[in-house]
Amino acid sequence: MATHLIWLRNDLRITDNRALHAACDDPDAKVLAVFIATPGQWQQHGMAPRQAGFIHANLLALQQALAQRAIPLFFHQCDDFSASVDWLVAFCQQQQVDALYYNRQYEINERQRDAQLEARLAGNVACHSFDDSLLLPPGSVLTGKGEMFRVYTPFRKAFIQRLMATDVSSLPAPKARGKKIAVCPIAPFDYPQAALSDAFPCGEEAALQRLRAFCREQVQDYVRQRDLPALAGTSCLSPYLATGVISPRQCVNRLRAECPEVLENTEGGAFSWLNELIWREFYRHLLVAYPALCKHRPFIDWTDNVRWQGDAALLKAWQQGQTGYPIVDAAMRQLNATGWMHNRLRMISASFLVKDLLIDWRAGERYFMSQLLDGDLAANNGGWQWAASTGTDATPYFRIFNPTTQGERFDPQGTFIRKWLPELADVPDNDIHQPYRWLEKQRQRVLNYPQPIVIHQQARRETLAAFEAAKREAR
Repeated sequence: MATHLIWLRNDLRITDNRALHAACDDPDAKVLAVFIATPGQWQQHGMAPRQAGFIHANLLALQQALAQRAIPLFFHQCDDFSASVDWLVAFCQQQQVDALYYNRQYEINERQRDAQLEARLAGNVACHSFDDSLLLPPGSVLTGKGEMFRVYTPFRKAFIQRLMATDVSSLPAPKARGKKIAVCPIAPFDYPQAALSDAFPCGEEAALQRLRAFCREQVQDYVRQRDLPALAGTSCLSPYLATGVISPRQCVNRLRAECPEVLENTEGGAFSWLNELIWREFYRHLLVAYPALCKHRPFIDWTDNVRWQGDAALLKAWQQGQTGYPIVDAAMRQLNATGWMHNRLRMISASFLVKDLLIDWRAGERYFMSQLLDGDLAANNGGWQWAASTGTDATPYFRIFNPTTQGERFDPQGTFIRKWLPELADVPDNDIHQPYRWLEKQRQRVLNYPQPIVIHQQARRETLAAFEAAKREAR
């Protein structure tokens, strides 16, 4: 009897899991599963304690689902990727594994780890890897010259054409291979702990329920509501996608089922949400085409000449939501409390750090990753480089968000702001985005809220000068 091993990483589900499906294809094979935690590597990569906890909770649910199908899930914890390769080679020998199955990861360290493992197993264990976390594999959507697109819109056009000609149907969960087996729940990882938000229940079924409800009940209003943080107008599926509790194919197939005209109605909410899924693909394709992005290098070389301010006090004020700009502070407090931030607010808060405080975007990228439940190198790096005007298809450096007018536009009554800044509860709507303007009128009142740490117009001029000087230096 052949022994097949499925190595689980960021694919914590039994449905539409290509490696798991392939491992179970032979009904006579013995199938084992393994998950290896690498806390030392996670620490190097700055993984949020919340995300580690979320992975653990979903791993427990996956362990039960596999047990229902008589597939035992083995667990091992070691320090880093190198140690994980050593252990896995020994485990394959111990279990007399004939074939190893895994879904590809695209970050440079992960790709090097997988290459090392395959080299070590060559001649003894057949290795089968799959593109599972993307709709289309990296390198499959290229320009007429055979190069990776550097601009999103033509990438999207080519991507949709390729997508329409590709079978992206979802695979079923594997059938039971025997009677349910007993399990011993996996102990918590040796990693810092953080409480999980009730807003993101764990488990594959919870994620699928959220996906179905969003596509059935909310997606038509997505264009109108997606930028308003006071409303529950987004899917909130990013933590499940980042950890592989659901697949992008499941998202697209459910969207097509509920909105068959998604590709024809390009002004509708369904297409707008599909667009976000394609952005996710774009950033992952870029990560493979330009590995330097994994090393936190800017895509636009000359922007590395920008002379950033290393003001630790300003960085701390931003991190703690104490900048004196209510929409920025509310966004940061949402992140710190829940491990998630509304996408519009990610753009606003990132722009503020880089363009108002002139702090290196990499400091913001690291802080987000240390807090985010949906931490994902490609998406986080792509979003930060877009906001910082250092990346591919980024906003031009001279386009700078005004945090006050952004707040007025996207949270006009201050509903979201008051939720996260209770000290501003009594400030009227007209002044909620500039509370000290109201305080000056009241005279006797005191706010337990900081004055703005920078003046936006002055900061804007200094940032423009810094970027222009960096561009001249590169000539």
